[in-house]
Amino acid sequence: MSGAPPALQDSELQALDAAVDAALASGDESGLLVLGYGEISLVLGWPVEEPRFACKRLPLFPNRARFDHYRHTLLAYLDAIRAAGVRPVATDLRPVERGDGTVAGYALQPILPAPALAPNVLVRANPAAGHPLVDAVATTAARTVSPRLGLDAQLANWTWDRGELTYLDVTTPLLWDERGLPLLDVALLTHALPWVARGALTRFVVPGILDTYRDLRKVYLDLTGNLLKQRLDAWLPAFLAATEPHLDRPLTEAEVRRYYHSDARLWALLLRVRRLDRAWQRHVRRRAYPVLLPKRIAR
Repeated sequence: MSGAPPALQDSELQALDAAVDAALASGDESGLLVLGYGEISLVLGWPVEEPRFACKRLPLFPNRARFDHYRHTLLAYLDAIRAAGVRPVATDLRPVERGDGTVAGYALQPILPAPALAPNVLVRANPAAGHPLVDAVATTAARTVSPRLGLDAQLANWTWDRGELTYLDVTTPLLWDERGLPLLDVALLTHALPWVARGALTRFVVPGILDTYRDLRKVYLDLTGNLLKQRLDAWLPAFLAATEPHLDRPLTEAEVRRYYHSDARLWALLLRVRRLDRAWQRHVRRRAYPVLLPKRIAR
């Protein structure tokens, strides 16, 4: 789909899906190799013994048509960000069709060397001396973000190798139509939320979260706020300086810290709600919870 997608045999993908299903059914995730925790989903290494692929399992699609619609939107998003000058990592989207008609979708990417991950690059660098990665991220976001095209520019979504950025997190296609409506199937993001809250969250909360990524100021707030989450506070002045030329009004450290604390509270609340619902599904309704949840996210 992007570049040369990683080659994973069908049998390997089916084995991964079976391992995920077993973990969901038993509540025991010890047989999975977790590479990273996101707010919505986990990234798994596969095969576990010698991982060659970073695999993100998307929420189950109710049928093949919904999977194909998502695939079409994802391809359009990859084309749009490439046209804006973003280089996405090689990504393959593969279906696993199940006996009940549902489809498990997996986004597959090659495992990249840890030292190339942008947060790790800055951990090794000296904030006083600066780093070209800082200006590169700020400039790339400025030329990409528009009312119809979004970008999640936080550092965890980039690698830096030989002076070039590569974008990792492509599985939320941030595209909007001419009416300002998201092209993404928003139900995917709320699939794992309790049904009693799903309607309100789908209508009032999720659109606001998505809109963050098509407003450059909010993209920069999210980028700089996540520096605090990643314990990279020392780099905040450099990022504030790099984003200033692209804004009518510069960000301030106080504004970034307010945003970070508000954002952290929202995601912590959503995770608590999902954990409570998982416990109810498993222990009261005696059925598997449909997605993997992170055990703990440092904030």
